[in-house]
Amino acid sequence: MDTPDPDGVLAEQLLRLTRRLHRLQKRQLEPIGITPAQARLLRTVALYDTPPRMADLAARLEVVPRAVTTLVDGLEASGWVRRAPDPTNRRVVRIELTDTGTATLKSLRLARRSAATEILAPLTGEQRETLGGLLATLVDGTAGPRC
Repeated sequence: MDTPDPDGVLAEQLLRLTRRLHRLQKRQLEPIGITPAQARLLRTVALYDTPPRMADLAARLEVVPRAVTTLVDGLEASGWVRRAPDPTNRRVVRIELTDTGTATLKSLRLARRSAATEILAPLTGEQRETLGGLLATLVDGTAGPRC
């Protein structure tokens, strides 16, 4: 009988957790009426001090510009963002959060917190700290404090 490959088992566990997180995220976002991709774009727009260009968003999200255009179309139709001309270059379009978009971001934060609470419920505080450190190492490639 073959001994299970520890790295293979770990990889499978990570994949199962990722799938669970995606299902939970979709369930949390459904009442808000936003897709996970739209939520990610909305959060990304909020990171900028000034309204970003579509190209800035595409680069930051590591997607093709057409994908950003499609997402912005949906967010704009829902009233969460608006396209605005760049004051110094009329050929450039910037993406601004609307007041409704800002309120939606608050709902998204609450949904994420709720999802995290559900996922992490079985863990003790100490286990959460350990997990945070391990995940930081995997995500960043270096050991560091938990954010």
